[in-house]
Amino acid sequence: MTFRSRLFATVALPVLSASLIATPSLADALMKPFEVAQDSSGEGQPSEDELLLLKRQQEEQRQAEEEARRQAEEQQKAADEEAERAAGEQKRQAEEQKAGEKSQRRNKERQRQQPADEQPAEQPAEGEAEQPAQGEAEQPAVTGEQAPAETGTDQQPATAEGAPAETGSEQQPATAEGGEQPAGEQAPVVETLTEEQKQVIAEDPGKTDETVVLPVENGAAVLDSDKDADNSRMSRAERRKQREEQRAQEEVPLPESDDSAQAAISAEVREAAPQKIEAAIKEEGKRVDAAPAFEVPTTTNIINNTVINNTIVNNNTTVNNVDNSTNIDNSNNVTRVNVVEQVDNRTVISIGDQLIVRGDDRPRLRRDSEEVYYDELARGRVRETIVRPGGVRLVTIYNRYGDVIQRTRVDRDGREYILVYAPELEDDARRPDFVDVGYELPPMRLRIPVRDYIIDTSSDPDRDYYDFLAEPPVERVERVYTIDEVKHSARLRDKVRRIDLDTITFATGSAEVPMSQARTLRKVADAMQKILDKDPGETFLIEGHTDAVGSDKSNLVLSDKRAGSVANLLSEVYGIPPENLQTQGYGERFLKVRTEAAEQQNRRVTIRRVTTLVRPIASVN
Repeated sequence: MTFRSRLFATVALPVLSASLIATPSLADALMKPFEVAQDSSGEGQPSEDELLLLKRQQEEQRQAEEEARRQAEEQQKAADEEAERAAGEQKRQAEEQKAGEKSQRRNKERQRQQPADEQPAEQPAEGEAEQPAQGEAEQPAVTGEQAPAETGTDQQPATAEGAPAETGSEQQPATAEGGEQPAGEQAPVVETLTEEQKQVIAEDPGKTDETVVLPVENGAAVLDSDKDADNSRMSRAERRKQREEQRAQEEVPLPESDDSAQAAISAEVREAAPQKIEAAIKEEGKRVDAAPAFEVPTTTNIINNTVINNTIVNNNTTVNNVDNSTNIDNSNNVTRVNVVEQVDNRTVISIGDQLIVRGDDRPRLRRDSEEVYYDELARGRVRETIVRPGGVRLVTIYNRYGDVIQRTRVDRDGREYILVYAPELEDDARRPDFVDVGYELPPMRLRIPVRDYIIDTSSDPDRDYYDFLAEPPVERVERVYTIDEVKHSARLRDKVRRIDLDTITFATGSAEVPMSQARTLRKVADAMQKILDKDPGETFLIEGHTDAVGSDKSNLVLSDKRAGSVANLLSEVYGIPPENLQTQGYGERFLKVRTEAAEQQNRRVTIRRVTTLVRPIASVN
């Protein structure tokens, strides 16, 4: 028996056998609560608690099976690697022996050919002549290529001066000014307002041009765009001045409906949307066998008047080699995009001085589907069609980078509901990727009471969530934005109200929703379903957040998992279609309580209705 066979028989095979034996027993055990629920219910339908319990048990069973398979695969992989190492070692020894024998023959041949008086007085022992060469081959040379191996996977780009950045998972790329700033130049924002003054401002933010701050101890700014500015040390005095200039201009009335909020969107765009979407659904394409692997842009264009590494860049500015990851000039503004790490179906990307996480929601959308197929279209686009029981189809068109150009659900009766439509992505002209288009807009002025802008589910449990979610944006919507533009711009998301699900309290480092707290989603889910009953094309954004403990990278991934956990609960337990839910994790970027310590209020999930931002409203009329 070979070494590989012995290792598989003694280690991998028992683990795999145990997992196969345990699975039926575990499945029987998991079905008992469901059977009891059916016996005890007059209608034979399990209760909500039983559904949650069954879901949790099924998830545990799935995880146990996956863990068993993973262990078996790891054991098999270890056996294969060990066998390969053994085979490689045997081959190396055979080659060394062959080389030694060849060297000996060569030496003996030379000795026979040389006259006796030309032979050296002493000959080295057999094999020693080759030892230095063998030693050099086995010992790796100490070169500049060896240093990265010691820095770990979180190695960051060098600073502007060319010195290597310090290692560590929390190390960030250098700033545009040429390296990390001394701590003394990044003084934290100090609030001078009392709690009473904060409460007064929260009742009517429209009376002030100040940054509105949550009226709680150590409360951060209410608007996420203000939090971004505080994080970048952008002066609040500068924002206040810009808001004063806005006030001096003629103010646009607050939108009274979704349609009036989109008044700036041309009638041509609204009227052409249904025809263009239908044409894209019917467009001839080339069928492909496998799901596409989307590209990650290596660079991204920077638009005018955009903040890059806390520096304002415009047409009259030329900055070259800012931080070894950015190259900017007035004709071709470019920032490098680097993949930091791939975690399951999530990709952590560095762009300038920021990290973002991109998740792939296709597995969530494909769940319980009958068929999924892909067609390659012109201009690098891909069309995904998911067929569900009953003939319902979900059709999504992506560009080469996985950005959603449009998403439509076609019901069994042929009725089409547009969920996402980005008309500008249809053009052949190159568009910037990963750019915060909100920087084109002036600072947000919140003109409604904070309690009408944010709902905390714990402090306002009797609030009508439907009336709240159905409210229009708090500001005019300039154009139809892509869902990725909305995800990447706090300024755009500030246009719509939000619900903070602070009744779901995640444990530190966990994305699991406790079963006892999952029930708190019921009222929010009922409100979402009521909205979807009126318009099945609505889109909700589920945002995940963490506290400031831990590295930026790990917190980004964790927050994205938290958003995904809540989206899965809303779909699997409360029946919200997955295509109506978008998810995005933001890590510690938008703290609710400004503290570096562990804080439960910062470990939360937020829900916004973003329909008005991502599709022409008239397209559903």
